[in-house]
Amino acid sequence: MDIFWVAGGVIFCFMCGVFWRAMAIKNNGVVDVAYGLAFILATLVTYVVFAVGHPRQVLVLLLIVVWGLRLALHIHARNKGRGEDFRYRAWREEWGDTFVWRSFLQIYMLQGAVIWVVLAPVVLVVNDAGAGLGVLDVLGVLVWLVGFGFEALGDWQLLCFKRNPDNKGRLMTEGLWRFTRHPNYFGEATLWWGLFLIALNVPYGWLAIVSPVTIDFLLLKVSGIPMLEAKYEGNAEFESYKARTNAFFPWFPRKD
Repeated sequence: MDIFWVAGGVIFCFMCGVFWRAMAIKNNGVVDVAYGLAFILATLVTYVVFAVGHPRQVLVLLLIVVWGLRLALHIHARNKGRGEDFRYRAWREEWGDTFVWRSFLQIYMLQGAVIWVVLAPVVLVVNDAGAGLGVLDVLGVLVWLVGFGFEALGDWQLLCFKRNPDNKGRLMTEGLWRFTRHPNYFGEATLWWGLFLIALNVPYGWLAIVSPVTIDFLLLKVSGIPMLEAKYEGNAEFESYKARTNAFFPWFPRKD
C-alpha cells in the first residue's frame, strides 16, 4: 500500500533530522524524546493525505497524539539536565571511531524501522476505516486506557520518587511499582494491544498483530527489561525486590 511508503518516508526524514541534531549537541538521548513525536508526525501526515474523516480514523489519531505527546514531554522532563543516558554513553565509548555511522544505523534507522512496524494498526485504519464503530472499538479503547494509565501513572510515580533527594541510590518499590517491576513497560505493551483490537475492524486488520508482538518482544527480550535490569545485577535491594515482584504482569507481591 502507498500509505506505508508515505509513513516510512516521513519517519526516515524525521529520524535523519533527529540524528543531525544529536550529533550537533553530542547527545543521542534526544532520540528517546523523538520516539513518540515520530509516531505523531507519521500519523498526522498519513491522516491528512489518506483519511476521509471516519470516526475510527479520528479515534486512532487522537489516541496516538495523546500517547506520543505525553511520552515525549515525560522523557524530556526526565532527561533535562542529566546529560546522555548511560546506554548511549556506553555505546559512545564502545564504538570509538565508528560511532557516527553506527549511531545512524543502529540507533536512528533501527528505531525508525521499529516505529514503522509498530505503527501498522494506525496506518491500516487510516488507509481504510471499514464500517461504523462497534464492540471491538470500545474494547480496544478500554484496553488502551488501561495501558495508558499504567504507563503514565508509573512514569509519574518514578519521576516524583527520583526527584526526592532522600531517595538517591534507592529503588522505586511503591505505588504501581509494588505490583510490577515495570508498570510503564506493561502499560506500553497493553495500549498497543488496544490499538490492534481497533484495527481488527478494517480490511487486513489482522496484520496489525505485528505491532503489539514487536513491542512485547523488544520490552521483554531486547532493549526493555533485560537492558535496564542488567545494571542492577548483584544489588541486594534489587534481588529482594525481584524475588517478590513480577517483572511485567501486575500482581500482588510475594513474601520474601
